[in-house]
Amino acid sequence: MGSNDLILKQIEILRNQMTEIAFTKGFTSEESIEVSQRLDQLLNLYSRMNVKAKAKSS
Repeated sequence: MGSNDLILKQIEILRNQMTEIAFTKGFTSEESIEVSQRLDQLLNLYSRMNVKAKAKSS
């Protein structure tokens, strides 16, 4: 499994966690926001990795 696959798996897990937390504790709960920020970081990392990969293949 490549690093992109691992990041995608982590993104999926965090999305599920964020949804569950948001519905049980509220969308603006501290825990929801923390998970959302971690998810944002992973999404940004994934995006940067893909941009670099496309630049190398051009």
